[in-house]
Amino acid sequence: MSGSLPKGPGGVEVLCVGTELLLGSILNGNARWLAEQLAALGIPHHRQGVVGDNRQRLIAALREAAGRCRVLITTGGLGPTPDDLTTEAIAAAFGAPLEERPEVWADIQAKLAGRGRPAAASNRRQALLPVGAEILPNPTGTAPGMIWTPDPQGGDPGLCPGFTVLTFPGVPSEMRAMWEATAADWLRQAGLSQGVFASRTLRFWGVGESSLAERMGDWLDSPNPTVAPYAGTGEVTLRLTARADDAAAAARLLEPVEADLRQRSGIDLYGADGDSLASVVLELLRRRGATLAVAESCTGGGLGASLAAVPGASDVFLGGVIAYANAVKRDLLGVSAGDLERWGAVSDPVASAMAEGVRRITGSDWSVAITGVAGPGGGTADKPVGLVHIAVAGPEETRSAPVRFGARRGRSWIQAVSAGEALDRLRRRLLETSGPI
Repeated sequence: MSGSLPKGPGGVEVLCVGTELLLGSILNGNARWLAEQLAALGIPHHRQGVVGDNRQRLIAALREAAGRCRVLITTGGLGPTPDDLTTEAIAAAFGAPLEERPEVWADIQAKLAGRGRPAAASNRRQALLPVGAEILPNPTGTAPGMIWTPDPQGGDPGLCPGFTVLTFPGVPSEMRAMWEATAADWLRQAGLSQGVFASRTLRFWGVGESSLAERMGDWLDSPNPTVAPYAGTGEVTLRLTARADDAAAAARLLEPVEADLRQRSGIDLYGADGDSLASVVLELLRRRGATLAVAESCTGGGLGASLAAVPGASDVFLGGVIAYANAVKRDLLGVSAGDLERWGAVSDPVASAMAEGVRRITGSDWSVAITGVAGPGGGTADKPVGLVHIAVAGPEETRSAPVRFGARRGRSWIQAVSAGEALDRLRRRLLETSGPI
């Protein structure tokens, strides 16, 4: 496929099609993934949009984008059902008739037959493409995409020179396979790149976004590389991005910036890029040949799930106990009835006893316990929603301390940050004698 585009107004836009996106029924992960891929190719990406399954609104969005950008990438609306309107709307927007592509229809029938399914009449709609469009093959699904530079009769002053549209299905696995097999190479050849981008994400726990920004303030005004803070669920990240003529040069630009930021960060920096608190903690334990168990109340297994999500966790993580009821805390973990009565389930003595109990019954070297009030009900003046006690037990001692997350962000957030805080406390304990990551 040819990737040559005339010079003209620049950049790429992404238009995601689907009423389910507007309703919030599904998360628009496709837009994020495409943005990352475009950045990796060094291609300017100026705008993202979402439009529902409405023909007229879709046509209007297509026409607007065609006047601004050189390449429009669409996702969604390529299926066989009546609300899959993308291909037909694109043809209508730029005045081109649709034609059936026999090779596409044959491919659709073969794929459906291979799955033991007959081809329905509606599937035939997926073989229709605008006259002149190139097929963007779909290696895994039945819905092909297209690469098309419209050429309306008599010209169209509203289109950017060389405006081209690439269409993808909304199914993430199909979109990614099509991108990697065909679209990425086409875009590399399209003359859109303004250099190569390299990026790095530094991950922090135990410091707020504003505090981190103050600490790294002089770098936040850097034009290249750029440094930008982002707040997540309990963690803060610094995104470092450099642009250069090639990947090696971009990486060299990042190196001194990252080194300086690491030096300033101290123990609050827990990892980079794809690291998680769980993966970092497991690796620290693995280096020591040590094992871990957990006891959870208000997090209901969330801590154990985050550990089990890391590949290879089984050589470190022995297991855990969800001790939601006081009877389980008492009968299984050995928390004394006196401590439960005197201090209550949400307390340091009970958290410590939970950690020691799960360490004892599993034989682990280290253990972590969480007990708290996740809400929205159950709080009192002394023990409000968002109060969580976290204990870490190791070979030498057990330490427990409370943290108050507040009730404002809700139950799921309290549970998530409680698990993260527990892992971070264990991480800091392990680093007390081993130095920084």
